[in-house]
Order: sequence, then structure tokens, then C-alpha cells
Amino acid sequence: NNSHPSPVTAHHSWCLKEHSNFTHAVHTATLNTTPMRSFLHHILAAQAALTIFLATSVNAISKNAEMPLLTSLADDIPLAKKAMSFIDASPDPYHAVQTSVNMLEEAGFEELSDFQPYFGKIRPGGKYYFTRNKSTLVAFAVGEKYQPGNGFKIIGGHTDSPNLRVKPRSKRSSSGCIQLAVECYGGGMWHTWFDRDLGVSGRVLVRKENGSIEQKLVKIDRAILRIPNLAIHLQNSDERAAFKINKENHLCPIIATAATKALTGSEDAAEECDGWTEYQEPLLLQMIASELGIDVKCIADFELNLFDTQPASLGGIHSEFIHSARLDNLASCFLAVQSIVDHILDGGLTDDEDISLIAMFDHEEVGSTSANGAGSPIMSEAVKRISTALNAGDGNPDLFCAALQRSFILCVDQAHAVHPNYAAKHEKGHAPKMNDGMVIKRNQNQRYATDSITSFIMREVARRAKLPPLQDFAIRNDCFCGKTMGPIISAATGIRAIDMGCPQLSMHSIRETMGVRDFTHGLTLFKAFFLHFRGVDSSFE
Repeated sequence: NNSHPSPVTAHHSWCLKEHSNFTHAVHTATLNTTPMRSFLHHILAAQAALTIFLATSVNAISKNAEMPLLTSLADDIPLAKKAMSFIDASPDPYHAVQTSVNMLEEAGFEELSDFQPYFGKIRPGGKYYFTRNKSTLVAFAVGEKYQPGNGFKIIGGHTDSPNLRVKPRSKRSSSGCIQLAVECYGGGMWHTWFDRDLGVSGRVLVRKENGSIEQKLVKIDRAILRIPNLAIHLQNSDERAAFKINKENHLCPIIATAATKALTGSEDAAEECDGWTEYQEPLLLQMIASELGIDVKCIADFELNLFDTQPASLGGIHSEFIHSARLDNLASCFLAVQSIVDHILDGGLTDDEDISLIAMFDHEEVGSTSANGAGSPIMSEAVKRISTALNAGDGNPDLFCAALQRSFILCVDQAHAVHPNYAAKHEKGHAPKMNDGMVIKRNQNQRYATDSITSFIMREVARRAKLPPLQDFAIRNDCFCGKTMGPIISAATGIRAIDMGCPQLSMHSIRETMGVRDFTHGLTLFKAFFLHFRGVDSSFE
């Protein structure tokens, strides 16, 4: 406010005024002697230098006073902390789906069975979800003004992240150490997995007394595994210069020493031979059984992965960053779930003519071509079954095709923020920044699904939500562009799509970084998409 100078500016003026008064007083009192005059000149010079220093310092303080303080992010922190809790609770796709289901059920969503027809169970104003393989989730809410043939507003993400997964035969040992045999899943930055405190999580098949098989989730959130680096003294100069990893030999984690295993009585001779158990590390089975409160003999099989036990944290001097595992892509999953819950709680279904839907797929990091991935029939089946159920069970293909043409998929996967130490890796005009808003991803070779129509729609949605202008990302011509879900889903369903994401650093590292404010940007955009899409889409001639 220019009419009310800040205390810093006022102090600056006072310094200059006092300097003038002091100078006048000294000159008035000056004796007409050369030594005294020389002495006073030294005093004046020192005082002038001090005044300049104070004025310069005050100017610097004044500029720094404009720097955003921690409190300027206060409105963003609660949502960021909620996202951090979501990610910490979701070390694998199974837990990510279960954590999401907990949020949905708390908001009143009802579960649908894949094995039963949807007709008679879905109604306008209702909210529902179903899972596939416990690692893929679809949730949707039907607008109260829905009419057969109306469209779907879809937000898509993925539940998986690059990690190390326990091999079918987990037993492995070397040089007096008990290890686990692991396999690389996806394109991880594997050097970041060294010297980390690693836990184990995933799905366990448990054989019950009546012969049925129960699926249970396990999460051992303590440092039971570690992949140690080789000491620098044991490496030659070439090895130190290029940290090369043999993924088969160098990534096996240590779980115990052979001596300790012998003391526990966990000897291989006591193991049951059933074609599976004898190939598993007994210490691993005992740990899982203890965690689940079952007998080791009840474990029929498992799908386990390793994860970093360090929880997500706020970072930066202003707490403007989140450092966490699996930001790619659990940040998007959290925002998708939270947005559809908020859309309902805010009364968004009252005047809604469409169906708001979120879909979180497994196996994106390995190409999406699986029964539970974005390349599966899950999306097309969901749209068809829901449309049919809301059309009195009549699977009218004409109405179904009309619904597809009125639909839109916002595929959300994290984007690459410009790295200050490697800025040249970004195309100069397409270098997104953290905390500056969400990113539209474009590629003319169809690695991303975005085109001018879908790009405009989301820019207009952002404008109506009073968000900062959306950022753009395009890969350099001399770099390879990865492919995500947008083109895969769009090609399989015929639904228009856009690829977007929150900007982040260190993608596919065991520990990634993104901006706190981008959670707020993302949630606001997703909610605005559910609210404004139909109006924006209807503006096209």
C-alpha cells in the first residue's frame, strides 16, 4: 500500500534524515584548525559509509520482506498432509485401492459386484464403485438430471509405481547373508534404492480351514531389508566414475545373516515340501504369518513388493515441497478420489446431467496391456454397463455411441518439472515449474492424446475456476518421449482424451519431489472439470 509506507521504508527515511542532521551539526561545530578538520573529515567519511551500508541493508530487507513466508502456504498444507497420509498408507497398488475405497465408503459410495448385472442397482443421484483384481478401481456418481445417452466425465490415473518385487522363488543367500530374490518392476532409477530402509507389502493368499482362499493385505512398515552400496575403497576409479548396476546381482536385499537364522531354528530341513513353500525364504514366511496372525502353513502364495519406509515429508525453507515415494502416480490418484468425493459433498450432482467417473488402473508402468491395465476392456465395459443399466436395461447401441461422443477422459500422470541443474534437458519453451499449476502434455507422434480441442477444453475449465494458466510440456526432438494412458484408452474406447499431470522432479526415483501448491491446483482443476465440462463442451459449434 503506497499510502502507508512499511516500517522498513520508514526506517530507511529516518536513516537518511539523521545523516543530514549529523552532517550539519558537525560542520557548524568545526574548529578552524587543520588537524581537527582532518579528524572530522574521517568521522564524516566513516559515518557516511555506515549510512550507505544501513540504507543498502534496509533495501535488501525490504525486498526480502516480499518473499513468501511459511504462512503464505497455510491454505495448501492441510491438503498436502492428507495426500502424504494417503501415499504413506499405499505402498503398492493393492493398498492404494484399499485406501481409496476407505475414502469412498466414508463418502457413501456403494460397492458393485462384477458378477451381478448393474440394472436395478444404479440410479440418478447414486454413487458406486467396483474393483478389479484389488489393484484397479472404478468409482462413479450419476448426476440427478442424467438422461440416457448423456456423457461421462472421466479422470484416469494409475496405482502402480516402479519398485522391486519378490520373485516367485524368493529364497537366496550369499557369503553368509540371507537375501531375497527380487525382480525390477517398471523403469525405476535403481541406484536410488541403495542404502534405504526397506519394508515389504502386498497381497497374500491365505488358505482357510474350509479350503477356501482369502486375500489379505500385508504391510510391514519397518526396515527389515536393505541393499547396501559397495564401499568406495573396494571400487576402482572407473567403477566410481560410472555407478553401473547389474540388476540381477546388485539389487538383492539382505534380510538377515545365516548365523542369526540358525539361532532362530528356521532351518530349511523343517520346511514343508508342497512345490511352493520349500522355495520361499522361511524368515519371510514367518514374518508374514506373524503380521497377519496366521500359521505359516496357511500361506498359499503372495505378491509382494519392497518399499521405502521413510514417510512423506514437507521440504524447503517455506515447506513448499513434498518429498515422498510414489508421487508418480499416487498424487494423481489421491486428487482423483478427493475430487469426486468433494464434487458430491459440494452438491455437484444436483444439476449434473452426466456421470462423473474416476478410474485408477494397474500396470501403467509396464505398458498397461493386462487384464487390469488401461489397455484392458475395463473402461469400455464400465461405460457400456453403466449406460445400459441407466437405460432401463436396454443396451441400445445408438445411445451408447452417443454417450461416447459426449464423453471426455482427463488422463492424469505426473509431468516433468524443469530441473535447475539440468535445465537444458527441457525444450526451452516447454519447461514447467513446480507450484505453478498443472501441465498439459503434448506430442505430435501420439505419445500423448492431447489435441487442440481437448487442450482448449481444459484451459477453459481452468480459466473458469480462476486457476493460473495451465503449463505446457513437449519433449525435445533429440529425446525419447514416454507413452502414458491417454492414447491407449482413447484408442480402445473412442473417447476424447487429454494427458496432463502435476510437475515433479526425480520421477521414478525411490524418493520424488513436487510442489505443495500443485495439490491445491490439481484438486481445484479436477473439481472444476466435473462442474464445468458440459458447459465448455457445449460451446463448440
